[in-house]
Amino acid sequence: MSLRERLIRETQQPAAAMLARGATTNGGGGDEQNGAQSFQEMKSRLHRAIINRMDLTKLAQLEPEQVHAEVARLAEGLLAAENAPLSVAERERLVEEVRHELFGLGPLEPLLADPAVSDILVNDPQNIYIERRGKIERTEVAFKDSEHLMRVIERIVSSVGRRIDESSPMVDARLKDGSRVNAIIPPLALDGPVLSIRRFGADPLRIDKLIELGAITKDMAEMFEMCVHARLNVLISGGTGAGKTTLLNALSAFIPENQRIITIEDSAELQLQQPHVVRLETRPPNIEGRGEVTQRDLVKNALRMRPDRIVIGEVRGGEAIDMLQAMNTGHDGSLTTVHANTPRDALTRLETMIQMTGMRLSDRAMRQQIASAINLVVQAARLSDGTRRVTSISEITGMEGETITTQEIFQFERKGVEKDGRVIGRFRPTGVRPRFAERLKQYGMTLPRVFFEE
Repeated sequence: MSLRERLIRETQQPAAAMLARGATTNGGGGDEQNGAQSFQEMKSRLHRAIINRMDLTKLAQLEPEQVHAEVARLAEGLLAAENAPLSVAERERLVEEVRHELFGLGPLEPLLADPAVSDILVNDPQNIYIERRGKIERTEVAFKDSEHLMRVIERIVSSVGRRIDESSPMVDARLKDGSRVNAIIPPLALDGPVLSIRRFGADPLRIDKLIELGAITKDMAEMFEMCVHARLNVLISGGTGAGKTTLLNALSAFIPENQRIITIEDSAELQLQQPHVVRLETRPPNIEGRGEVTQRDLVKNALRMRPDRIVIGEVRGGEAIDMLQAMNTGHDGSLTTVHANTPRDALTRLETMIQMTGMRLSDRAMRQQIASAINLVVQAARLSDGTRRVTSISEITGMEGETITTQEIFQFERKGVEKDGRVIGRFRPTGVRPRFAERLKQYGMTLPRVFFEE
């Protein structure tokens, strides 16, 4: 039996009739909106016609290249039978978009194929924005309607074993390439389904690439490498889209390959390259509201798994106290991130998270836990021109009374803005000798002289 015979199921309805039902074309002098609508309608009919003529149970037995080739051949045959008034370019586009509907994420596939796109923001079926090189811009991409968008959301969610419906109208998921997905639907979203995709490249940015992009300097990278080798606990702070996860990935590359690393995340994003890595991910409650596994549960369990390093994608709740206690009880060298605008705000947020556990600790006790656990706070920011920079590196030096004391080691000094909007500035050492320099010496490392020159 040929491939075509295996894949296509004979139907009684002629292909031309299936496509022609309700047919409209984008010719005849119609305006641009009607043309776009006609194209969407033709794509929908072609999609349904192919589904009706394919034996979907056989797809899993075939190679992806074979399936794609056969779908393209079938689509071309249906279009030829319809004799639709389309140019060669329009036919190729129509076939490609139908393939995306069948095997991908529909209209979003071209955006996902663009490596320069870092965020895809679907506000409604007709309003889709992207972030490219730090700038938000609107696209011409559109879904047919809310049902079309909802089908794509359900496809994403079901692929990772989660669900989205009126009883559970919010969901976090991820794509196969590690991109993070958030979806929220009515009744919470008043104007229809909303989809946000935070993309992560197949190859995470390394330190040398961050230096090339101007996010850090070579001296700062050298200091980061020493700190990770010397097992300092590092907290990366920053706002949304500031590059916290990217920096966390880059710093984790300095962890020696012979150490056991356990990563804990709400939605798996980290891409560690070491061979001895155990990846853990939280689980939401099921339809009965049971079975939830939180980051705090995973941190507690990780302590029983003989980790050398614990890397938490982001602390945002009660797991903060367990993380701090782990750092204080032999699991030093851990890395994590937190949402905050300044290093001082990051420490305040950790206090708030400890209070979320319901533990009755005094302010001094909480701050003592933080001061003794965290060694370094790295502040990342996205500037007005879309570039991402490490704007501050601060060391926690201890306590004075009931206040955590810090000293800034490095800072990004802004000097102005170019006519094209580009931010001008330089990385400047403060000239302060960090206290952890003595610890680095114990590991046979010495900070570059530039750190002691203002």
